[in-house]
Amino acid sequence: MLIAYPKERRGYTHIDWLESYHTFSFGDFYDAERMGVSALRVINDDVIRGGGGFGTHPHRDMEIVTYMIDGAIAHRDSIGHTETITAGEVQRMTAGRGIAHSEFNASADRSLRLLQIWIKPAQLGLPPSYEQKMLEPHDGLTWIASGDHTAGTVHIHQDARIARVRGEGQHRLPLAKHRIGFVQVVHGSSQIGERALQVGDAVAVVDEENPQLQLARNSEALWFDLPALKH
Repeated sequence: MLIAYPKERRGYTHIDWLESYHTFSFGDFYDAERMGVSALRVINDDVIRGGGGFGTHPHRDMEIVTYMIDGAIAHRDSIGHTETITAGEVQRMTAGRGIAHSEFNASADRSLRLLQIWIKPAQLGLPPSYEQKMLEPHDGLTWIASGDHTAGTVHIHQDARIARVRGEGQHRLPLAKHRIGFVQVVHGSSQIGERALQVGDAVAVVDEENPQLQLARNSEALWFDLPALKH
C-alpha cells in the first residue's frame, strides 16, 4: 500500500534568510495527518541565503540528520564541535539529554540547500554526540545513516536506515514486509508503483516488500527503512 504525501500539502516558512518546506508538522505548521511516519518525525527542505542561519538553540532526545544538497553550512555546538558541512556530506547529531547548536550559511553571498531530518531515538537520555561523513559520489542506492552500523553510514540510535538513491532507471528499495518505507524526492522526478512523483513529493510504503523506484534523468530521492512501531 502506498500513502501519498503530496508536495502541495507541505508546510511553508519564508523569512528574509530562509525558505523552508515541511513534509511533516513543524513549527507553526500543523496537519493532523502529517505527524510523521514510524520513528521519522521531521523532514525540512531548507534554502538558507548567504549569511543567514539559525542562532544557538537547544534540542533534546532526537536524532538529527543533516543531508547537504548544495553549498556549505557552519555548525557549532555545546559539546565542542565547530565544523563545516559541505554538499555531499551527512551529519548526525544525537541530542540525547540536551545539546545546543547554531547553523549558519558558510557563504556570505551564496544560498545553500539541505534536508534536516529528525528521527525519534529508541532510548531517551542518551549522551549527546556528533558524527559527519563524506558520501561516495556514485549512482545507485547508497546508505547514509543507520542504526546497525552499515558500512559508510553515520550511526543513528534507532532501528532505521536512510539511503540516497541516484541515477536514471529502476532501483530496488530494500524493505521487509513487516517494515515501513518512505520516499522523499530531492531532485527531478520519479515513479513508485503507479504513482508519479516530483520534487517535494513523498510516499509511505506499507505491507510491501522491496518496492521499485523509477528515477528520471538527473533525479534523486531519499529512502527510509523504518520499524513498524507499536504505540
